Order: sequence, then structure tokens, then C-alpha cells
Amino acid sequence: MKIALLGYGKMGKAVEKIAVAKGHEIVYKVSLENAFDFMPISLQNVDVAIDFSMPSAAVDNINKCFEAKVPIVVGTTGWYDQFDEIKTRCLQEEQSMVYSTNFSVGVNIFYKLNKILAKIMAEQEEYEVMIEEIHHTEKKDHPSGTAISLANQIIQEHQSKKTYKGRLLYNEHTPSQSLKPDELLIESKRIGDVTGDHYVKYESLIDMIEIRHVAKSRYGFAKGALMAAEWLVGKKGIYTMDDILSL
Repeated sequence: MKIALLGYGKMGKAVEKIAVAKGHEIVYKVSLENAFDFMPISLQNVDVAIDFSMPSAAVDNINKCFEAKVPIVVGTTGWYDQFDEIKTRCLQEEQSMVYSTNFSVGVNIFYKLNKILAKIMAEQEEYEVMIEEIHHTEKKDHPSGTAISLANQIIQEHQSKKTYKGRLLYNEHTPSQSLKPDELLIESKRIGDVTGDHYVKYESLIDMIEIRHVAKSRYGFAKGALMAAEWLVGKKGIYTMDDILSL
């Protein structure tokens, strides 16, 4: 495949390394230095685009791919307030897109476990649930897209939780309680070069149940994004990792 990398930071470079090793060709890269030069015509020799840019750039990148009729895999988060209009355009114009808050195969299995546990714990009123996520200091958005996905899965099962409340922690001793009973707390921490840790915790006065996913490197995300790109070529519509992994 001929691939365009929309975003050439740490994730883009990780995708490049895996893609080249598999025999794919990176024919176009968008970085901070040439972002203003990126136009739909830039994609004329591209089979698929992979976006790991920034929340402020993602929607524009998606629309440019649609205009060029190039399939796009979107790993950037923080733009979902415009998701409905992107979905509508994708379907109306028979475009091709895979999006995910996290392309790691392990995280998507973690999502499945989270759904199962949430359904079980919905009947256990003595347990309070919260989510903690830790990422590197360069991550722009908080809570992470992965944490928001976990929260939405829990809210679907728990009648007592209506929404989530994100809080960026600067002090390790900040109390970790929701401000309102119907809010699911997501605590975000930005530490060093942490790739991504996510915890879902159910705690009562008696004990605590916790499930956890720890990313050891960015290559899990990159590998999943490349898998999605290979899968998407030749298809029309909007998809997630659930479709690719048949979860």
C-alpha cells in the first residue's frame, strides 16, 4: 500500500517503522513544518491515510481525505464533538473511515472486559466506580479518548451514572471522589513519557476490584492502526476496531 501519514510525531514515526517493515510505502507525510501545504491534491498517489495528528487538525484532515476520496484511519482523539457531521458526510458520500479512541488490540480486548464487568457490577450498589488514566506530558487532550470510551461503556450499564466528570490531577493527594453521585470520575495524570495506563476501579468499604491495561510502547497502537488501514482498503462506510476484530 501507498500510505500518507497525517501527523509525523511519535505515533506517526511508529506507524512508519512497522509499515515499511511490512513492505508498505510511505509516500506523503504531514508534519508541523508542512501542515499548511497539505491539500486534497497531495493525496493523489495515496491508497490510505493514517491520522495521528492533533485534535485541532483531525477534522480538517478527514475532510481533505474525503474530498480526495482516500480511505482514512483516524487515531487522533479530542474531536468527537464534530463526529456526527463527519459520520453523515462519510455515509452520504460513500467514503471510507475507521476511527478508534485506541487502536491497540489489547485495549480493544480490555474494552470488552470492561463491558462485561460493568454489567456485573451494575447490580452491586455498595461499589463506587472510577477511572484513572496516565499519559505522557505531551498529550494535549484529557481525559484520554480511551478513558472516555471506558466511561461511556460503564454509563450504559449503570443507571446511577449519567455522565462522566474529568479531572486533571496536579496533586497526588487530591481526593478521588465524584462531585455528584451521578457522575463517573475520570482522573487524568500527565507524567514523563508514559505511553498510556488505564485503570477501572470498583471500591466498597470491604474491598476493591480493578482491571488495568498498561501500554509498554506505542507500537501496539501503531500495529493496530496499520491493521485497520490494510483492512479498510476497498471498503465503504465508517468502522471501528470492533468490526476489524469481530469483538
